[in-house]
Amino acid sequence: MRYGSMFGPNITFLGIPECDVDEVNSYKDADVVIIGAPFDGGTSYRSGARLGPSAIRGTDYLPHDGSRPHLATRMDGLKDIVVKDAGDVEMFSGDINKSCAALEVVVEKVAKSGAIPVILGGDHTVTWPNATGVAKAVGWGKIAILHFDAHADTGEITFGSLVGHGQPMRQLIESGAVKGSKFFQIGLRGYWPPADILAWMAKQEMRSYEMSEIVSRGFDVIMDEVMKNAIKDVDGIFLSVDIDVVDPGSAPGTGTPEPGGLTSRQLLDAVRKIAIELPVVGMDVVEVAPAYDHAEITALLANRVVLEALSGIAARRKAIKDGKTVNHARPLLEDR
Repeated sequence: MRYGSMFGPNITFLGIPECDVDEVNSYKDADVVIIGAPFDGGTSYRSGARLGPSAIRGTDYLPHDGSRPHLATRMDGLKDIVVKDAGDVEMFSGDINKSCAALEVVVEKVAKSGAIPVILGGDHTVTWPNATGVAKAVGWGKIAILHFDAHADTGEITFGSLVGHGQPMRQLIESGAVKGSKFFQIGLRGYWPPADILAWMAKQEMRSYEMSEIVSRGFDVIMDEVMKNAIKDVDGIFLSVDIDVVDPGSAPGTGTPEPGGLTSRQLLDAVRKIAIELPVVGMDVVEVAPAYDHAEITALLANRVVLEALSGIAARRKAIKDGKTVNHARPLLEDR
């Protein structure tokens, strides 16, 4: 039985059709299945991300009519591919292990059906079960993670716990679900992690791009390098977007803000480029905490991150079918 929304009204993402993960026939035709992960039991500072899925689904100034024609790609990411919403997974924030286990089962089931799971968090703890479920479906150790974040999330023990929003990337590497050399982190900055954790990351052969390097070398150069190296020797890409990768001036509604981040434009362009040029097999958008938002600008950005990915996936599939490349930078009115 479909659970629906754990918090707030039972709505789907911008009015798309719903499905039930326990009824395979309800999403057997789906290219993408959206899953809510309303969990913030792993936060180390400000909680509230459990309300992220409902905020991301619901915010928009346009009708919730299950259609969003994208100006640049000229694709409708909600109609040109089949996208369905499975509702939320029941995740009690007071039981981190049970909640993560439940989410992993759902994500693995959706990924094994052939659909791309797109998970709306929730705090970043959920990437551990999300990427684990996808790795079980696609290939253990055969996916790369493109991780947009202000923080590395490679911590060890926090407040006496091995599981939390500061540890998912370590969990994935230590389990073998994702090789350290197939982690590409973009947007790190600030004052964490400490030297011993950075040394551990280097030993795992992770590639972490701190904002000073990004500014010095140029964001587009960095993204080209990431995408070239990420696809080597893997069967798919898992995209994890922590909304705090964006400067808190543009995304204040998050639990662990860090000044000096990417612009909204940089993030949206990067997500679209990844979805067009690489085989995305799973994705999550996390750490939207509506209580700290202003005028829904953070939730709206997260909503648009999802739409950029869906439009890119649709454009990629059409381009492969037609034997053409995608030009998403052509003049708006050309050939209209």
